[in-house]
Amino acid sequence: MSKYEPLWNWIKKNGTENFSLSFDEMEKIEGFPIDHSFLTFKKELSEYGFKVGKISLKEKTVAFEKN
Repeated sequence: MSKYEPLWNWIKKNGTENFSLSFDEMEKIEGFPIDHSFLTFKKELSEYGFKVGKISLKEKTVAFEKN
């Protein structure tokens, strides 16, 4: 089980095709703060029908897009 599985499941069940989440929102879903390992684990999201779009460190958001 991936440490990001709670987030991936939330994204899959969200029902929105393209959206953004703040780092704070992601922390609430996951139960821990986002860290550099997200860049490695983001590839797993394709198994859930989505991909990671733009990551904004300035705005502290991550865009998600349905495949």
